[in-house]
Amino acid sequence: MELMISIISSVIGGLISAWRIWVPLIILIIIAVVLKKFTPRIHGIIGEKSVTSFLSALDPKKYLIINDLMIESEGKTSQIDHVVISNYGVFVIETKNYDGWILGNF
Repeated sequence: MELMISIISSVIGGLISAWRIWVPLIILIIIAVVLKKFTPRIHGIIGEKSVTSFLSALDPKKYLIINDLMIESEGKTSQIDHVVISNYGVFVIETKNYDGWILGNF
């Protein structure tokens, strides 16, 4: 009987030790997956807020600034990051906060 209790105790002790190692590792893996999934969105938000901050320094008497504009056309919606209206023209700004080429077509 004592041998059985000793074996069960050893198994339980081993499981608890393994649990202490695996739980932090699993938590780190979950955090890494979440960060990988949401990092582009976080970078986009930071980029848009940076441009919004920069544009807010313009003279409000000379420039009308519209941020995060939603336009509906033919049943579809489009989002424009920034529109600046002034005596010099209308400027439409799409913010991207990453390195590399940006390609598109019409």
